[in-house]
Amino acid sequence: MKTESILRAAVVIGFIVLIELLCRLGVIPTSVLLAPSTMVTHGADLLRAGKFNHDIGISLLEIVAASIVSVLLGFVIGLVIHALPRMRRALEPLLSSYYAVPTFIFYPVFIVVLGVGPLPIIAIAVLLAVVTMITATLDGLDRIPRALHKSGLVMRLPVWRSAFFIKLPAALPYLFTGMKLAVAYSFIGVIASEFILSGSGVGYAIGYAYNNFQNDDMYSLMLLILIAVTAVNMVLNRIDHRFQSRRQR
Repeated sequence: MKTESILRAAVVIGFIVLIELLCRLGVIPTSVLLAPSTMVTHGADLLRAGKFNHDIGISLLEIVAASIVSVLLGFVIGLVIHALPRMRRALEPLLSSYYAVPTFIFYPVFIVVLGVGPLPIIAIAVLLAVVTMITATLDGLDRIPRALHKSGLVMRLPVWRSAFFIKLPAALPYLFTGMKLAVAYSFIGVIASEFILSGSGVGYAIGYAYNNFQNDDMYSLMLLILIAVTAVNMVLNRIDHRFQSRRQR
């Protein structure tokens, strides 16, 4: 595992150094791409000045809201579908082909129904993320060993105690994988929606900077998103790795 981490870090650092050199040598013009060091220094200046603090706060709130709704809604829907085999047989082909549908075509409908503001953005992000949690819930419930089902019956546990203390912990590694993907899709849904639906947020700020040729702001905000997504993924991957290790024991 250490070797993999070192190789991964080496690839990332090597790529950053290469881009830095190409930018500094003029191979890549500044009108096309800023050097990574320039993005970092300008981004730090923006954070200190608080120029985009409002937009960052709005995007974070929308991402957190979309993630929570996606996880809870996907888990409940997954439970219902798993409990109804006929419904599951009818819906599984739709779930498997769900991501062939371009979700963003529904944004005019959400604006009409929910109005202009954070709600349609959260709704699109949830629409994008919820299916991963549904499929993870179904997968987790399917993979609970039969011995655990029998254990609850042998101990004469009530249904809710058997579900909470036996089945849920057994399915948790699969559920957490769904949570991790739901958070990732929530990031994508919120930031992408802000480009077309919002007058605030990091996505809107990047689009505004692009339209006004403010490359320094645009690339610094893009780097900020990359850093935030990478940090969140690293934490979630570490937790997921522990769950997967426990499952394999």
